[in-house]
Amino acid sequence: KLEMQDEIPQGRLEVIKHDSEDQEMLLQGAEFELFNKTLGISCGKQETDQHGKAGFLAQPIGYMDKNEFLEIYDLEPQDLKDLGINWVDLYNILQDYKKSIDIYDARLTYVANVLRQHPKIHSVKTRVKDPKRLLQKLVRKTPNRREKYGDNFNFNIQNYKDEITDIMGIRAIHIFKDDWEEIHQFITNKWDVIETVANIREGDNVTTFEEKSIPVRSRVSGYRSVHYLIKYGSGYESSTIEIQVRTIFEEGYGEIDHQLRYSHDDDIPELLAQNLMLLNRIVGSSDEMASLINKLNKSFSEIESKYNKKLKNKNNMLRNLRQKIYENDSLNPYERESIVKEIDDIILGDRVKYSGRK
Repeated sequence: KLEMQDEIPQGRLEVIKHDSEDQEMLLQGAEFELFNKTLGISCGKQETDQHGKAGFLAQPIGYMDKNEFLEIYDLEPQDLKDLGINWVDLYNILQDYKKSIDIYDARLTYVANVLRQHPKIHSVKTRVKDPKRLLQKLVRKTPNRREKYGDNFNFNIQNYKDEITDIMGIRAIHIFKDDWEEIHQFITNKWDVIETVANIREGDNVTTFEEKSIPVRSRVSGYRSVHYLIKYGSGYESSTIEIQVRTIFEEGYGEIDHQLRYSHDDDIPELLAQNLMLLNRIVGSSDEMASLINKLNKSFSEIESKYNKKLKNKNNMLRNLRQKIYENDSLNPYERESIVKEIDDIILGDRVKYSGRK
């Protein structure tokens, strides 16, 4: 028996058939059947060739019983019993899922790199769902899916990838709230968006989302983030990727909230919950303050740009006047130099004033 944690190694089995009385004699035509004790199924039958050998395709090495499987993946036996879930179905999903993890990583890397090209996106994170979290979610979501599809529904290797839409997740973080609209336009233009949902705290301004016909979901926890489900690829090879877009303040709060809920199994003590909601309000205010500062900065930049343009135009006019004075023969040299000096002082004085403003 091989102890297994996260990865179940695979090996190819080769059988050599000898004559029972003469070990040097290899026998052809002997039939062998490989049986998977964990799943209770046959892995196929093979006959020995002229060299007395029969080979089976790569199979998981070792034997995992039900109790061991449930313990490793933190699954409650009573939950499976109450829901009528066959643990072998979960085991099969696990094996199928592990074969796809590298492919999922590659797809996430591509989409993340595309998102990083947008100037308003500060940073991008990716994650493929942890196998343990996937199995736990399958158990947790079974009642919901039975309400939707009927009492006979069970997750299996044919349907779990379609039903669990956050197997591949990307988080795109931006600095200012106002940046979201440009990012939203970028995502909707770049990919086939299956669904968009805005998660908000009760009392938040939802006008922007309503104008774009984006459904709003009020979260008791105060969680804020806009979620997109995009279709990656086409045909049989297509898959769903979830993109979460949020501000850097929302990201900080989300991480703190997640860590607290995880450490308390979603049952946060009342005192912590109250302070968490206070932090949520502070985060919301910080987002608004950052947006205001950004708008003020843009306003000052626009004012400075307009001032600089007017100053440049005025100085050009003075230089033209200066040139005309030099070319005016009716003025004596002293008068000409005196007027030109006054013009130069005006130009120089404005430069000093502008420098002081900056």
